[in-house]
Amino acid sequence: MLNPCDSAFVTGLAESLPDGTLSAPEPRHLEEPRGRWQGQAGALARPRTTDEVARIVRACAAARVGIVAWGGGTGLVGGQTMAQGPAPLLLSLERMTALRGIWPEENAMVVEAGMVLADVQAAAAGVDRLFPLSLASEGSCRIGGNLAANAGGTAVLRYGNARDLCLGLEAVLPDGTVFNGLTRLRKDNAGYDLRHLLIGSEGTLGVITAASLKLFPRPAAQVVAMLAVPSPSAALDLLALVGQRVAGLVSAFELIHRMGFDFLAETMPELRAPFDPLPDWLVLLELELPAGLEPEATMAGLYDGGAEAGLVSDGVIATSEAQAAALWHLREAIPLANRKIGAVSSHDISLPLSAIPGFIEQAPRLLTPLGEFRVNCFGHLGDGNLHWNVFPAKGHSRSEHDAVRDEVKTRIHDLVHSLGGSVAAEHGVGRLKVGDLARYGDPGKLAAMRAIKVALDPHGIMNPGAVLVSGI
Repeated sequence: MLNPCDSAFVTGLAESLPDGTLSAPEPRHLEEPRGRWQGQAGALARPRTTDEVARIVRACAAARVGIVAWGGGTGLVGGQTMAQGPAPLLLSLERMTALRGIWPEENAMVVEAGMVLADVQAAAAGVDRLFPLSLASEGSCRIGGNLAANAGGTAVLRYGNARDLCLGLEAVLPDGTVFNGLTRLRKDNAGYDLRHLLIGSEGTLGVITAASLKLFPRPAAQVVAMLAVPSPSAALDLLALVGQRVAGLVSAFELIHRMGFDFLAETMPELRAPFDPLPDWLVLLELELPAGLEPEATMAGLYDGGAEAGLVSDGVIATSEAQAAALWHLREAIPLANRKIGAVSSHDISLPLSAIPGFIEQAPRLLTPLGEFRVNCFGHLGDGNLHWNVFPAKGHSRSEHDAVRDEVKTRIHDLVHSLGGSVAAEHGVGRLKVGDLARYGDPGKLAAMRAIKVALDPHGIMNPGAVLVSGI
């Protein structure tokens, strides 16, 4: 049984911390981007050092007070927002933003968990290196939260998820022990890899305080194109064609349905679509090229090959950085338009690539008995991750469909599961999908997860109610 973070606990904790570390949380700390939950917290802690984090965690463990770690507040599954239960302590890493070291000759850097992702990218660029994790929220999300959620983003096809970009971690475990695992080694088979246990655990097994990250040589050139394709199946064939011709050089391959552009026209009319009339399906393709390949000619050759195969009917190739940024801005604005429209149910799913066309065809038919909806389907086709989101018909609000929201989600997630997919592709489980994990998770995996949770966090103080059902 957890205890609340009450005034008596806060007063005692303050005695062991520098002045200004504890305060009342601001509204931004208790909200989540989609407006589904309003969080609570007895106090906000903003430590400046790992030692201070350890002191805070030890005090919470002794008093059995829950801890919710807060990064940039950009999570989309409620992992940073605890709405029910005894008020927790909110632990923000936003003051821990130091670049502890960078070794371009090793393609490695060590940063503290509160560093904003865009600042991580900039630090790498400052020594002519690339940190390739790229998200729409990179101007506000923080690297500790990215690792805690195993964030994906647009470059997974070439570089992998956040997990694949991390060499080592420093973290505070649930009893206040500091795990000093900031290795820069590429090979280290000395026992269990706690790094990979903590990455993706969403703050339920410890608090990440710093990370050793992989860097990469900066590409000599980049080129971006938006291509019209006749169908999702054609898009997959185009992905295979591109992979054959420029193997290892594709950094992004995004599928976009025209509904995304309809939403942009409805909510952000200042943004201009690149085609008129708009095709039903589009692909946003980005290549990162070594020296010796001419960017526009390389992309034009891919366009010609796709057109000859009947996979591409039109296209726009960016001829400048500004044009490339404009094409990416259209893609990254779609989630913002979604929030303005207001989704009935949002689905962050992944599927085997060959199952994607069938899913896109079948899924809308499952919703017909439940009402009239609009579907906005877009996402990272190259790695099988779709954002398949359901919206009310134009002129209606999502609140009109509150009675069927759960049924919409269940029907779509049941289909995803039946096709061998995942209902938690890149956003994580948080609190939103705790029931889904229990419904679709492998029993053996769930039993092992519970055993790990009990072993590391016997009192259940770390992010209570996230990932696994409370009451371990």
